[in-house]
Amino acid sequence: MKRYCLLFLILVFNLPQGFSQKKNDVLLTINNDPVYVSEFKRVYKKNLDLVKDESQKTVDGYLKLFIDYKLKIAEAYEQELHKQTSYIEEFEKYEEQLSRNYIYDTKVTDELVVEGYERSLEEIEASHLLISVNYNASPQDTLKAYNTIKKLRERAVAGEDFTELVKNNSTEPKARDRGGYLGYFTAFAMVYPFETAAYNTPVGQISEIVRTQFGYHIIKVTDRRPKGKEISVSHIMVTEKDDDSRTFKPEERIQEIYQLLKQGQEFEKLAEQYSDDKNSAVRGGKLKKFSRGSLRSVEFEEKAFSLEEEGEVTEPFKSEFGWHIVRLDKYHSIPPFESLKPELEKKVKDGDRSKIVISAISNKIKDKFGFTKGEPFKEYFVSYLPDDVLKRSYYYDSIPPVADKTIFTIGDKVVKFEDFARYIEKKQKRMLKYKDKDPLVVGLYEEFEVDVLKDFYRAKLEEENEEYASTIDEYRNGLLIFDLMDKNIWQRAKEDSLGLQKYFEANRDQYKWGERIEAMIVAATSEEKAQQALEMIEAGKTEAEIKDAMNSEEQVNVIITAGTFEVHSRELPKGFEIKKGVSEIYNEEGSFVVINITEIIPPGHKELDEVRGKALNDFQNHLETEWINSLRNKFEVEVNNKSLKKLKKEFKS
Repeated sequence: MKRYCLLFLILVFNLPQGFSQKKNDVLLTINNDPVYVSEFKRVYKKNLDLVKDESQKTVDGYLKLFIDYKLKIAEAYEQELHKQTSYIEEFEKYEEQLSRNYIYDTKVTDELVVEGYERSLEEIEASHLLISVNYNASPQDTLKAYNTIKKLRERAVAGEDFTELVKNNSTEPKARDRGGYLGYFTAFAMVYPFETAAYNTPVGQISEIVRTQFGYHIIKVTDRRPKGKEISVSHIMVTEKDDDSRTFKPEERIQEIYQLLKQGQEFEKLAEQYSDDKNSAVRGGKLKKFSRGSLRSVEFEEKAFSLEEEGEVTEPFKSEFGWHIVRLDKYHSIPPFESLKPELEKKVKDGDRSKIVISAISNKIKDKFGFTKGEPFKEYFVSYLPDDVLKRSYYYDSIPPVADKTIFTIGDKVVKFEDFARYIEKKQKRMLKYKDKDPLVVGLYEEFEVDVLKDFYRAKLEEENEEYASTIDEYRNGLLIFDLMDKNIWQRAKEDSLGLQKYFEANRDQYKWGERIEAMIVAATSEEKAQQALEMIEAGKTEAEIKDAMNSEEQVNVIITAGTFEVHSRELPKGFEIKKGVSEIYNEEGSFVVINITEIIPPGHKELDEVRGKALNDFQNHLETEWINSLRNKFEVEVNNKSLKKLKKEFKS
């Protein structure tokens, strides 16, 4: 999380130096390296509204931040962080992801996105029969599998029981148990050829034979229905915390709250008062809407979608996050296409539909830059490659070099046989297992050609597309800043326990407790019950004795919370007077509260273990300030006052 937050801040400052700068555009130099006015102007205009400190919104104020940023970049290159393997791998990964948006064929992608959305409006119920055959199987094995599935389809179309056909013939694991049943699914849930065959088959019919990477399938569609809706719910959650000083058990507390709901108390009020999910508690327990499969808790999802009527409430249940009570607020219709388009585009580019897009990409790149086939390669490589390649243990440098021949050219790039030979070595660990070298060479060449074409186009993008060059440069320098900060500040602060202790002791006045109380808070359903609890407290009854006397399995009259509270805690009633002993009864929007304070703890200094996270963050900021000052002394910064004066005049008008 820290990395991405930092990168966001870095992108605020970072833009490329442009494509055609002039000498009189120089705003400043760092060790004689120029920084241009145009770069500062773009950053300043883009991010002025994000700057909170008013003093930094002036050109002079912002220039200080900008110089600090440029100093960090200079230091990162001096430390050669751009040569680290981890940096190179991370940057190349991002570069590949970003370039997709510029390389992929928009027309083909858009067609697949629209198709995906239209299919996602409907769910298909189906079963299938599979005859397994590897994509790279021999022609004989492939034909045998095809003839088998063809005969089985004829029997299914003729009316034989599909489930029995599956159980007796399918090679799918567990097919005998499930009869090939897949349940309901929608777009993007299955591989694309299978999905297409299913959506093109009427209910009650058998699909045409479809080939996937798993083999040959036939599909029987048994139902089609509109896709389920999204849901909005509210919840109350009670969970245990390591630092929790309260005395109740979460399961008992959630049952008490549930009983109060049954007795008519408002869900929102109980969520605000008792829920441990603080983010939703302030909204009466309301959560953002979600659909099936979008949460990290299957249990929570199942309970939520089991509700049918708005306002209906689940019984208490436990998830991996704690105990919950969930209320159904509303079912929502499927969002419109435009709001889902970015998500669908990502699915198209990341899933197996990308093969269709990639084919279009290859043709586009070939047309744009010019593509020429080289010398025939298949028979040569089948003969050249050792049998070790079938075991995925082939090493190019351990055998005689490949012939000095051209396999193809793209634009001004000549691609040699050796490039393909080394590509095979690089990819072999992740490739499918092949029995023969013929399909291996053909299959890997297809991937090789596409990868080379994309890499070639990607390299040209930074030269030809200013928007792409800007974005990639932002990330390039952003990663450098992250690695620089991690090395020089964050790790140093974490490892320097003595330095942290020394900083904490020197700044103890920044870390103080406010006034606190040791107390038992009793929330009752009526003033009469609150008075009864008050009298029991005054009589010296314990928390357990009060609950046993006033609550039952059928009726909860009081909820008791005991522990240490700051005087401004949300669990204390508004206007509460802090004094030792039993309080008067407070009416908190229908909940009657009485409090027994056993000790008042005066304000005092916190110990380091109580504020370690905040103290560490402050210590890091302290180290960064000192470090920035050292960079200012290390690098020679010269500001072009003529350019600065002109710049200030421009932004003043």
